[in-house]
Amino acid sequence: MLVRDVLNADVICCGPDTTAAEAANLMREHHVGDVVVLAIGPPRTPIGVVTDRDLAVEVMAKGIDPGGIQVRRFMRTPVVMAHDSEELEAVIERMRVNAVRRMPVVDHEKLVGIVTMTDLLSALHVGISNVLSISDKAVRAERRLRR
Repeated sequence: MLVRDVLNADVICCGPDTTAAEAANLMREHHVGDVVVLAIGPPRTPIGVVTDRDLAVEVMAKGIDPGGIQVRRFMRTPVVMAHDSEELEAVIERMRVNAVRRMPVVDHEKLVGIVTMTDLLSALHVGISNVLSISDKAVRAERRLRR
C-alpha cells in the first residue's frame, strides 16, 4: 500500500513567523496535535513541524511568552517527510527511526498531505481484518462442504 492511499490531505499549516500562541490556536481550532510550517511562497514546501508537545516543552515549560516567540525559533527541523509514492513499510520504518508520530507528505517538494501513526494503524487494521476474514471464510466454506 502506498502513502497516498492513507494520507490526510487536510493539513493545518502556518508560516515561520507565526507565533506559538497562534500555532496553539490553530491546533485547538482544528483539533490536531501539530502544525506544518511552510516556506514563504510557492511551492508549499515544509520547512518545519510544531507539535503540541513542542509548545508545552519548548515554550510553556520555559516560561516563554507564547505571543512573543515565532515558531521558527523552536520548530522541528529538518523535517522528516514521506513521498506520496512510497510504500507504507518504508514510511513506518522512517517514523520509527526518527521517533516521529506524524510526517508531512510531499509530491516532489510540494506538501500534499500528512500521515500520522493513527492513519497507519487504521490502514493496517483493515489489512489485518481482511487477513482474519480469510480464515473465517475458509472455516465456513469447509463446514458447508462437510455437511
